[in-house]
Amino acid sequence: MPAGAVFDSINGLLNPGRLLIDLQQANELARRLAGCMQPEAIARCITDGLVETFDSAFARIWLVEPDGNALRLVASSGMYTRLDGSFARVPMGAFKVGKIAHNQVPFLSNNLAEETWVKDRNWAIANNIRGFAGYPLMVGDRVVGVLAMFSHHALAPEFLEVLQSLCTTVAVALEAAIQFQQVQGQGRSPLTAPTVSAPLSDQIAALLTTPRLTLVGTEQPLPPSTTHLFLKAAEALNQLQCIYVRLTYQPEWVALEAIVSVRDARAETSQQAVGDRFEELAFTVSCLGGTLQTLADDNPNAVQVMLKLPYPTCALGTTVRVQCSLPVLHMAFTHLAYQAGLRVSKTGDRTVPLLTNDAHLLATADHVLWIQTPQTPRPANIAAVLDLATQPEQLRQAVAAVLQGKAWGHVPQSGSPLSEREHEILRLLTEGMRDRDIANHLVISESTVKFHLNNVLAKLNARTRYQAIHHAALAGWLL
Repeated sequence: MPAGAVFDSINGLLNPGRLLIDLQQANELARRLAGCMQPEAIARCITDGLVETFDSAFARIWLVEPDGNALRLVASSGMYTRLDGSFARVPMGAFKVGKIAHNQVPFLSNNLAEETWVKDRNWAIANNIRGFAGYPLMVGDRVVGVLAMFSHHALAPEFLEVLQSLCTTVAVALEAAIQFQQVQGQGRSPLTAPTVSAPLSDQIAALLTTPRLTLVGTEQPLPPSTTHLFLKAAEALNQLQCIYVRLTYQPEWVALEAIVSVRDARAETSQQAVGDRFEELAFTVSCLGGTLQTLADDNPNAVQVMLKLPYPTCALGTTVRVQCSLPVLHMAFTHLAYQAGLRVSKTGDRTVPLLTNDAHLLATADHVLWIQTPQTPRPANIAAVLDLATQPEQLRQAVAAVLQGKAWGHVPQSGSPLSEREHEILRLLTEGMRDRDIANHLVISESTVKFHLNNVLAKLNARTRYQAIHHAALAGWLL
């Protein structure tokens, strides 16, 4: 496993041993700087070390020019060693390197060819450059340069922590060398404070006083509702003793993770106090198909905050109407519709598919998806039947089917006390499937399968599953 790959490639779990080794190697690399007072020599020592120690394709360091308006390439090791070319001088705020310096936000991506800021996508593909990690070299609130590392292999998000350890020492060494040059008339002026720009990471970084934000993944535009929730969460974090914040972009979701330091060592009390700060966001997050959690860490003085929202890769799709007799049922299926990428309308347009468990509303819609509950019998002539085990993908399929005039799901046999889902699970059981196989086939959890089978046993007054199958078969319910 290459250095820097601190995740278990099989389980996707953090490898503490690998991380510890990487941190130790970074510290060894930083020790090479002792006594060096030339900024260019310091930078070259580090880029050489990154190539040798962490198996990077190439590594570079830019230093901020005296006027603070641009960065100058002073060291490049690995595939490229020349200091001239199109990236020899990068305007502050331009390209990814300039943005890292301007916004003071570390960045990591494992899909370099797809990054919009990459000047030559074909170059990244041809040279198999997959990973990129960039880190601002900071002394206090001032940027003195940027370190960038390009890799043939994927880099774990935690590798930014390794770079933080290294860059802290490098920045101090560079600052000392720059001050030494100031005595010789080669000083540099500090940067001005960055301004807030459109990307979410920039806006969050501007809100946070401490700590600095870490960005992982390819940043993409978000709907205003999603952006608003993340900014509100950042405001709440800024009012707490937050010691770590990370914004992570994945193909299907974007998440804001944070660790908050608390004074009350009692886990339940500290978790509740932090959770109260985010209480007003919880319902909106739920409606958008996301999750908002506050979890007590192993450390009694720390609480983890996780805000995770699905990223709509395209515009929301078909419009549906949700109208249930029970508020909790209405909320559950509204949430499910958002997770399925559907629009939820409150209008009474009868051409809009209706999700309901209220028989009085059947005449108000041309297309009805019936929500089956134990308290309500299924009406006749229903094209699709849903229940609380329905998954987002299944809901999308059901809506598409009814709009095409097709039925969705299995209709229970006449006279059977079993629900549609119970019939479906019982049929799969007769095919020799195990509980795990059934769960995978229906895209539900194994515990949900067991729950339905226990209901089957109770309804058919059977002691075993085999008795239940025999009873259902004799009654003709498995045909």
